[in-house]
Amino acid sequence: MDYILETKNLGKNYRRNKVLNDLNMHIEKNAIYGLIGKNGAGKTTLIRLICGLQKPTSGTYLICGISNKSKDIKKVRKRIGAIIEVPSLCLNMTAEDNLKEQYKIVGIPNYEGISEILNIVKLDNTGNKKVKHFSLGMKQRLGIAIALVGSPDFIILDEPINGLDPEGIIEIRELIIKLNKEKGITFLISSHYLDELSKIATCYGFLNNGKIVEEISKKELEQNFKKKIQIKIDNEKECIRYLEEIGTPYKIISSKTIDIYDKINVSELVTALSKRNCTVNNFQEKDETLESYYLNLIGGAEND
Repeated sequence: MDYILETKNLGKNYRRNKVLNDLNMHIEKNAIYGLIGKNGAGKTTLIRLICGLQKPTSGTYLICGISNKSKDIKKVRKRIGAIIEVPSLCLNMTAEDNLKEQYKIVGIPNYEGISEILNIVKLDNTGNKKVKHFSLGMKQRLGIAIALVGSPDFIILDEPINGLDPEGIIEIRELIIKLNKEKGITFLISSHYLDELSKIATCYGFLNNGKIVEEISKKELEQNFKKKIQIKIDNEKECIRYLEEIGTPYKIISSKTIDIYDKINVSELVTALSKRNCTVNNFQEKDETLESYYLNLIGGAEND
């Protein structure tokens, strides 16, 4: 397998606090990898290690096959662009001047390509407008533009749509997909917005208590999604008693709502419950979401 990033038993401790614990991750080239985990799971720490902002306590990681312990890691890390938490922008400068500063930092001797980058992120018409007057979405796109300096193979985004309005979210989504498909850029995206992440990610890594508890492709995930029937009832106890008797898996949503995770004849269910003085007021077929899959997975992991 051709990985752009691979971690092997990666660990990071802050004194006695173990943030990452034997973490193993695999990101294939040209993937859009969605990193999912609750606050404190270790997402930002992992990103900071990969970007070389911190050193691991244990384990290793490889970028394009080069180990972090190799003298060549600094060279290969130049092929990474990243936005960690918020873009680092000069607010009193224009978008073009921000890119010129990044060119100097990276060591590119001329400014060729700036106009193309601004065009890609749809900031080519901002002229002399200072960044402090940009919308939040424009600032985020400028951050991605800065990450594009040096033509990276791999871009890491930490909460790229945090605080954006619907229009800004769509712009970032379309930009990521465009860069992935047209430029072949691999993305690692950490986000709490799971519904939005499900629209762009090609694979996922679920992080819990400092470990990747599962890695799965989008296709495999959709095949694993459970279909369910949600019913509205007026007698919770009798409904649960019946479902227990017939061995049907279920989940109590509220005193009047129950999810059933099984193929079931609704007419037979309604009739059987009616005989038990339980009326089914409504039912609806639903597909499992990325959020519910994650919650079920993490709940199981925490109970191991």
